[in-house]
Amino acid sequence: MSSIFRVYSNEHSIESTHGCRLDERQRKQKQHELKIYMEKYFKEKLGKGTDNTKIIISNDMLIIRGEGFLTEPEKFIVATAEGNKVVNQSRMHVARQHSIDNMPYIEKFLGAKAIHETYMVEAENDFWMHAIVFDRVLTD
Repeated sequence: MSSIFRVYSNEHSIESTHGCRLDERQRKQKQHELKIYMEKYFKEKLGKGTDNTKIIISNDMLIIRGEGFLTEPEKFIVATAEGNKVVNQSRMHVARQHSIDNMPYIEKFLGAKAIHETYMVEAENDFWMHAIVFDRVLTD
């Protein structure tokens, strides 16, 4: 299992937009829109998206979960101990790039600034996750 954690410094952050809290209907709509956005992003960048993407917005957090993201060659490679390390490392690189590419969009989309994030890849389980904590409560 590979994971990385990032904490954002307050001195470099810009003023967050203190938007309204999402009601249940708005929360579900935002989750759906983000799911479509994330699936499209990975399909464009990697040529393959995840088989199952789950987006959860709760309190001051966003959790993005994906299962079934490995290509057929990666599934073959991950079956060995050394291959597992290689696939985890390469997919962690993808996760870092996803964060760089998408954090500005996600912050604008939710009207909040990210203050902490972590992502992890478990290639052996064909699973990845990205969790983000924001500077304000997002939901009612």
